[in-house]
Amino acid sequence: MNLIQKLFSSASVWSLLLILGGSLLCTSCGTEATASTDQPTQWRFAIEETIGSVQHQYAMKFKELVEERSNGEIEVTIYPYGTLGTSDQITELVDMEVVQFAMASPGHLGKLIPEVQVFLLHFLFSDDDEINNQVLNKDPRLQKTFAELYARKRLKLLSIFSEGWQVWTTKDPIHRPEDFEGVKMRVMTSPLLIAAYNAYGASPTPLPYSEVYSALQLNMIDGQENPVFAIQEMNFYEVTDWMIFARHAPFITTAVTNREFFDSLPAERQELVTGVVADLNDYILKVQREFNQERLSLIRKNKPDLEIITELTPEEREAFRQASQPVRERFIKMTGEDGRKLLEELKQTIKEYEDKQQN
Repeated sequence: MNLIQKLFSSASVWSLLLILGGSLLCTSCGTEATASTDQPTQWRFAIEETIGSVQHQYAMKFKELVEERSNGEIEVTIYPYGTLGTSDQITELVDMEVVQFAMASPGHLGKLIPEVQVFLLHFLFSDDDEINNQVLNKDPRLQKTFAELYARKRLKLLSIFSEGWQVWTTKDPIHRPEDFEGVKMRVMTSPLLIAAYNAYGASPTPLPYSEVYSALQLNMIDGQENPVFAIQEMNFYEVTDWMIFARHAPFITTAVTNREFFDSLPAERQELVTGVVADLNDYILKVQREFNQERLSLIRKNKPDLEIITELTPEEREAFRQASQPVRERFIKMTGEDGRKLLEELKQTIKEYEDKQQN
């Protein structure tokens, strides 16, 4: 059964379409079909986070620049998390061209494109955000590699960016892998993330983003990971006692559009989109840094008794690094030769950029 067949058999997706109204069923509404009328062309952008998040800021800036540079000929509507269902459902709506643009994080997209789970591997990326930004968005070799992977699934990759380092919030302190023994750790629905926390001795528990707070409150889970801004935004710190900055992995997401939709656009509008996205790459890096710093200050203010481990010792990080290595073999087993080549290419590219900075 291909993706489209799955969509047509999915009652949940069609329920969303009925709730949103018949206008969303007209896929031409997002193309140039409205160019002959006085009404602006409608583009829809769905994100996986709530209003006030890094993704929301990205989408808002995208909207501002697109509407400004098109002289009002295009109008962008943003749909925050929950408005159009789950992350999986958002991707389905992009496939159907009902939504023209969306965020697609590897934690769920890995079920469709297994190779993108390379972004979930721990202790793979540089500790330097600038280097990671250059690797993800400015290296032409990697851009070509990832673009081809997305194209196989009818998606056009627009951008890859980090929303900040993943931070653990838990009921008890975590200094070494054995501290995770028996800890029910919430993860996204990714086999690789489940393997990562199994490697630490935890009990990984897949849950939707919207259910994490109540699960922590009811002790159904003992911990979760997210960038600081999300921990503050979703109030996860209220129902945990510790924050641990292990710097084990950045939270990486991707912005996508439907490849056929993009190819149907006139050349000037394709250039408009790619130009806006290029301008957003450095912009969003500054935004996520500011958001995470500001939200950490708010967390400290709102819960002064929260215990915060701002960094692990080199020895503690090394223990986690060593424990995480077998997960790379799991990634290769899941993705085959393509995955192995991708992992080696990414490791080599990161090293090259680190060497350049040192020299």
